[in-house]
Amino acid sequence: MSNETRSLAGKAALVTGGSRSIGAAIAKRLAADGAAVAITYSASPEKAKQVVADIEAAGGKAIAIEADAGNIEAVRAAVAKTVEELGSIDILVNNAGLGLGGPIEEIPFETYERMVAVNVTGVFVATQEAVRRMKTGGRIIYIGSSMTRYAAFPTASLYTLTKGAITGFNRSLVRDLGPKGITVNTVHPGPTDTDMNPAHGPVAQIVGPGMAIGRYGQPHEIASVVAFLASPEAAFVTGADIVADGGLTA
Repeated sequence: MSNETRSLAGKAALVTGGSRSIGAAIAKRLAADGAAVAITYSASPEKAKQVVADIEAAGGKAIAIEADAGNIEAVRAAVAKTVEELGSIDILVNNAGLGLGGPIEEIPFETYERMVAVNVTGVFVATQEAVRRMKTGGRIIYIGSSMTRYAAFPTASLYTLTKGAITGFNRSLVRDLGPKGITVNTVHPGPTDTDMNPAHGPVAQIVGPGMAIGRYGQPHEIASVVAFLASPEAAFVTGADIVADGGLTA
């Protein structure tokens, strides 16, 4: 398939936290669909370089930008760098996030502040900066969590708090962005085989029996949902919470 016939040909995307797991899968899928892709990373420079190399080896265009998602100025700079290097920003995928937690009475306030900085404030700032530069047809996609629908295990209240904030933000933001021709949607992954939550890790022992399809998801399966929402075919989909969780919350 030539680049001209790909659904995202001529588009530029920014995927925050795109150096590994779900973020890397999303970046590669958007590139495969024709988009030029920028990814941000913080602690995984080598993995970020590999994602870029993989995309380029497949004939795509990609850049990696070092940016801590909890640093406001770094997030602003990453959006500006995307436009500078790729010419525009048509798709923003807010994927970067932390999964820290514990019993509510034991969570240090510093942990709370860090989680909010990355999972909420960084998302707000990236969205604000992107919207200022987006044209009609823009796409904003958040990576939430099925934990906002069903708390499958304890010690995740802080994580769920931050992801729940994104759900509410998404739902209200559609009223601001609809007139601008920009869609905004959230994908809520369920248990997915990632560095943070491997398919054979401790959480899997708890949630595994509740998986209707009997297995963890794979990052590329979440990326497929994101790719649809980023595509022209999803022009009438906005304000949606799309759950991709193997039936865990059904």
